This record gives sequence, C-alpha cells and structure tokens, in this order.
Amino acid sequence: MGGNAALDINPPTADIHISRAGSDWLWSVFCVMAASLLTVIAFDILRPRGTRLFHQLGIIILTTASLAYFTMASDLGAAPVPVEFRDVGQTRQVFYARYIQWFITFPLVLLQLLLFSGLTIADIITTLYFAGVAVIMGLAGSVVQSTYKWGYYTIGVVSLIYVWYVLLWHAPRTTFPANGVLHSGYYLLAAYLTLILFTYPICWACSEGGNVIHPTSEMIWYGVLDILAGPVFIFIVLYNIYGVDYDIFDFASGKYTDTRRGATQPTGPATTEKGPRPTTEAPAQQT
Repeated sequence: MGGNAALDINPPTADIHISRAGSDWLWSVFCVMAASLLTVIAFDILRPRGTRLFHQLGIIILTTASLAYFTMASDLGAAPVPVEFRDVGQTRQVFYARYIQWFITFPLVLLQLLLFSGLTIADIITTLYFAGVAVIMGLAGSVVQSTYKWGYYTIGVVSLIYVWYVLLWHAPRTTFPANGVLHSGYYLLAAYLTLILFTYPICWACSEGGNVIHPTSEMIWYGVLDILAGPVFIFIVLYNIYGVDYDIFDFASGKYTDTRRGATQPTGPATTEKGPRPTTEAPAQQT
C-alpha cells in the first residue's frame, strides 16, 4: 500500500473528520517540528555547559510538539464529540492530543520570554498557571455539546487576557537585567507572541466551538500557528540570547552537573544556616 495510509490503518470514529490531505499536512508539520528539534539539539551541544537553559526549554517544547503531531498525523489522539451548530446529530473529531501538547508547551514558551524581563518568580508562576488554565478551558469547551462550552471559552479568553496584560504591560515595566540589554528583543517577541495568541481563540470558535470550518481546515490553521509559536519563536529567542552572558540573568544557579569520575565537593569549612558547623575534634594541646 503506497502513500499515506494513516486513515486506513486508524479509521476515524467521528462523522466529521480530517481528510487524507489533512493527515498529509499534519505529517508535514511533524517534519518541521522534528527538523527544528534536531537543529536546536545541535545548537545545544555546541553551547558551553551552564548556558543551555533556553536551548533545553526549546528541546522540551519541540519534542512535545513532534510527538503530538506524529499522533495527530496518524489519526490518533482524537475523540468524537456531538456538534452544537450545523450538522446537528453528527459528531466532530476533536484532537485532545493537541491540548496535551499545548498544556506543556504554552507555559514553557512564555517562560522563555518572561526570563528576559525582571519579573519575580511569583509573577512568572502565576502567568504560567493562567496559560495552563486557558488550555484546559479550551479542552473542556471542545468536548461539551451544549452552549455551556462558551462559558469555558470565556474563562479561557479571560485567562489569556491576563497573560497579554503581563506580556505587554506588567513585564515591560520591570527592571530588565544588564541595563536592558534584552529589552528590545523582549518587545519584539512579546508583540509577536501576543499577535499569534490572539488568533488561537478565533480558530477555536470557528472549529471546535462553532463547527464553522472543516477539521482539515482547522488542522491547517492550527498547524501554521504552532509553527510560528514553536520553531520560529524559539529560533528568534536563541538569536536574541546569542553571545549574551548568562550571568546577567542572575539565576540562582548557573552551574552544571559535574559528572567527572572522582569529582568532589568544594573544600572549606562546613557551615550550617546558623553558622559554622561545630567540630568534634579535640583541640590540639599546646606545647
């Protein structure tokens, strides 16, 4: 059997489902994600140890996206959901694998950008939390048949508004590291990411929400957005930090794990939180 046989081997279980062309497109996006992953891995290997945080975040994001698109291209990771509008009485193919991907990758994409700013760890964690809430609300709304799905949609949009507020207002007003060496790069990436995030709810309303566009068109729309918010965004981030001294980020620990055989802890007087650790050795007698 030649060509793409994903829909033959894993036949769709919903009345409204992706076509063979939709599966072909998903395989293409998978190839983009996988090729980008291998490229970032190569860049990561070339970086000195202790300066690979942004590269390794990119590796996690692209690995997750590659796995998700492999699953969706294989016509797996989906469930039939009764539609609310048009084609009433039929079911639509909803890919929950996509939401699992976003739940992992969306907060990490934001983390890559927010580390440019002077936000506190509390602000960053709160922003990542609401990013996760937006994704979960999208998933919850996509599997609800009744109009209550739009309640979940509204909560998700409100969560995104908070993320936009942090990206465009709160974070830019903080003190950036090293006298703002990454300030211009942050503004570029924040505006770019905000524009992309603005289109995700529109796509959801036209696809899983309103059943206006076919699942194949949905895949094309989401696929383009995921490429822009994934590989393209990551490469822009890596370009902006190229040659930047990691000391400017003032991370709590910039060291790497020393795996050399026989590596020992630094020598010196042992201390506790309350001062030097008491010694059990008897003092030497004077002569």
